[in-house]
Amino acid sequence: APVPRSGSKYTISTVQAGDAELKLVLGDCFQGLRDLVEPESLDVIITSPPYNLGIEYTKYDDKQPREQYLAWIAEWAAIAKSRLAPDGSLFLNLGGKPSDPWVPFEVAGALREHYLLQNVLHWIKSITINKEAVGRDHPLKRDLTVGHYKPINSPRFVNECQEYIFHFTKTGKVKLDRLALGVPYEDKSNIGRWKAARKGLRCRGNCWFIPYATIQSRAKERPHPATFPPQLAEMCLKLHGRDRVRLACDPFLGLGSAALAAADLELGFIGFEIDDQYFRTAVRRLRDHLAARAEETDAASD
Repeated sequence: APVPRSGSKYTISTVQAGDAELKLVLGDCFQGLRDLVEPESLDVIITSPPYNLGIEYTKYDDKQPREQYLAWIAEWAAIAKSRLAPDGSLFLNLGGKPSDPWVPFEVAGALREHYLLQNVLHWIKSITINKEAVGRDHPLKRDLTVGHYKPINSPRFVNECQEYIFHFTKTGKVKLDRLALGVPYEDKSNIGRWKAARKGLRCRGNCWFIPYATIQSRAKERPHPATFPPQLAEMCLKLHGRDRVRLACDPFLGLGSAALAAADLELGFIGFEIDDQYFRTAVRRLRDHLAARAEETDAASD
């Protein structure tokens, strides 16, 4: 069980994933980053802060005046920058809503004073592919819709099927492991045509289709109103370059999806969460995940 650190205002749960140590911290990330993280020690920050869209968190007011919210974001960004390595990456997941579509862009703008925007990625939650559009060379028998989305019942807006992942760095010149997420060339003749294509893979690009699990009961299965899937965090870590990640961080831990991704890649991790319910769920989720992974490993070795 998570235990309070001796003489500390933080409750910390520490687990091992291979040689990697993962720490989940119950406490505010503004002060926690200063107290528990060394300057320029974070190679990757992956996070999704509150969107200020009126989401019903249990211990955070998601309905702040816009200027106050953006000032809060800017303050956090400055603290995070002081802990980010010179060649580190900050992956910031943000969504909006049709009636207030400026939020992701205004948040990104609030970080402009501290970072350079190196890439804009799109988390595609649902997509429809028309049979006629792909042509006869692809074995698509009908129009295909994959993924899930939240339906919008309004004659003014279309359904929201994506969110943004803003990739910030300090210099705008951080080299990435683009082929860690590479996809095979459709036209195999490209492999022999270009030197960069010899591995048979090309850069995936900035549109990532990542479905998420649907739930029957939000209160029982996902007691948090806004989470991203572990696969999203894993893809960010791989894109930055797994071999260059000593320590990753999620300052707004939620239910711990980024921690699960770091555990699977056996990378050092620290995450902060102010809500004790979310924190304990994240700890349990991480421990259960590691236990299940260990069982799978044991079964495979038998």
